[in-house]
Amino acid sequence: MSLKNSKQSTPAEQRLLLLWNRLGSNRAGRWIFNRLLCRAVPYSGSINPHIQKLSPGFVEVSIKDRRAIRNHLHCIHAIALANLGELASGLAMLSALPTSTKAIVIHIEMEYRKKARGKLIATGIATPPDAVTKVTDVLVHAEIKNEEGVVVAIAHVMWRLAPR
Repeated sequence: MSLKNSKQSTPAEQRLLLLWNRLGSNRAGRWIFNRLLCRAVPYSGSINPHIQKLSPGFVEVSIKDRRAIRNHLHCIHAIALANLGELASGLAMLSALPTSTKAIVIHIEMEYRKKARGKLIATGIATPPDAVTKVTDVLVHAEIKNEEGVVVAIAHVMWRLAPR
C-alpha cells in the first residue's frame, strides 16, 4: 500500500491512517511508514521526519539535529522548522478529515522562540468540522519543543477545506 493516490479510489487521508494502523505499532513498521512518507512527500522528507504517534487529529513528529538542516548559527534552520511545523499540522489535519473533504494550505506563519538544537518533537492537533459542505478555513497549530520540553517554535497553519 502506498501513500500516493494513483488510480486507487481510497483518498490519501484514509490510506494514511490505514497504513499507520498497520505499521505504526512497532519500530520496524514505523521505519517503513516513515520511508514511505518521505518518498510520497519528498520536500518534507528532506528533514528526515520520524512519526512517533498518529491518530485522527493528532500527531507527534520528531527530527534529529544534523548538519544538513543547520544554519550558520549552528542551530536548526528556520525553514526546516517551518517544514516540520507544516508537516505536523498536515498529518494532524489529514488524519482527521472525513473522506468527503479535501484540504490545502493557504497560509503559514511561524513564531520562533528559541534557537533549536538537538532532537525536536512537533505536536500537531487538528479539529476539522465533521462535515464540510462549503469552503471552510481551519487554523491548525503545531508546537515544536526541544528535548527539555521547551517550545522553540510554533507553526500557525491555515488549511482550506472543501467538499471533494
